[in-house]
Amino acid sequence: MSRSRLVALKPVIASKQYGFEDTLSALVAEAALAVMPKNPKNFNVDNVRVVKIMGGNLAGSRVVQGMVFGREPEGNIKKVTKAKVAIFTSALDIAQTETKGTVLIKNADEMLNFTRGEEKHLEKIFKEIADSGVKIIIAGSSVGELALHYLNRFNIAVLKVLSKFDLRRVSRVVNATPLARMGAPTAEEAGYIDVFETTEIGGDRVTVLRQLSEGEEGYDGKTEKTRTATIVLRGATANHLDDLERAIDDGVNVIKALLKDPRLVPGAGATELELGKRVDVYGSGLKGLAQHAVKRYATALEVIPRTLAENALGGAEGNEVLSRLWAKHEQKGGEAWGVDVEAEHDGTLLATDHKILDPLAAKSWAIKLATEAAVSVLSVDSIIMSKPAGGPKVPQQAGNWDEDD
Repeated sequence: MSRSRLVALKPVIASKQYGFEDTLSALVAEAALAVMPKNPKNFNVDNVRVVKIMGGNLAGSRVVQGMVFGREPEGNIKKVTKAKVAIFTSALDIAQTETKGTVLIKNADEMLNFTRGEEKHLEKIFKEIADSGVKIIIAGSSVGELALHYLNRFNIAVLKVLSKFDLRRVSRVVNATPLARMGAPTAEEAGYIDVFETTEIGGDRVTVLRQLSEGEEGYDGKTEKTRTATIVLRGATANHLDDLERAIDDGVNVIKALLKDPRLVPGAGATELELGKRVDVYGSGLKGLAQHAVKRYATALEVIPRTLAENALGGAEGNEVLSRLWAKHEQKGGEAWGVDVEAEHDGTLLATDHKILDPLAAKSWAIKLATEAAVSVLSVDSIIMSKPAGGPKVPQQAGNWDEDD
């Protein structure tokens, strides 16, 4: 990904987090480049994750190679390298019976032997898992106290991942099949991870799972593994962190769009105004009712720069800025003039000089879909109103509505 293409990230992120676009675009670019496959067309937006940790400020945010989970492992094992992984969606605990029953215990021996059978069965299951070479278990549900005891005894690390989406992601990263039953996984069902470790970020203990990348010590290079990167966001409030996450999501999707179609057009409303001008010129050459429709289409394209100007500068000033833009677009080479939301000079700027660029694909699809929606509405010949079913209404009896019956 060339550096010139990364300028397209800033306008998109600035639309959600104005003033923080430089920091956020650098984080998004770093994360995307870390997981970029050999064929960029195969870039997957799911490989860039976001973890929000309360406290600090945006300057404390950073990119961590691998998947980061905001909790520690359940057992005593905190770090494992180059290990087999098993993923279970079922609870790691003694199976509960479907019906209730009453057990009469007559002496101390019966009390001691009461749960021994279940304990032996559970121990046998986890011994089979350990014997298969599994060193890490990812649990998608609860982990019982007894199960945790045996996992610690067999030196198996266990991490709870309660989100089904995260469970699906980690399955893809370690190349494992989620199992709905307790038991040793087969060779095809088990996954593999290079590094499983617990670290500290901003005073919070987190767990990191990652595959080694080319150039790192210990990288085998045998197979191309699914790499992930996590943007660890810091912020003062949950709402602010949610807003930052939405901005990052937009940035990652813009990278995906640019890898499909790298063409860029001027932003700040310049493209829409230029299109409106050219459509208006085309409409002037038509005759009859078609001319009115085409000219109205040109007016509709003016909505984007008008909204930008009015929101940033106010109604009256916005109209003046729009008039100046029309004048500049009429001049030769004035196609890239757009709205300056900071209201410097005369409220206009050259979008290309200020690196305000938007993906062509996004503009193209926005116009196509808006046109289709308008055509669909205009093509409706009649509106069918739903009527309540049943016979004639019963006339209401006279009386005050608030009287008690």
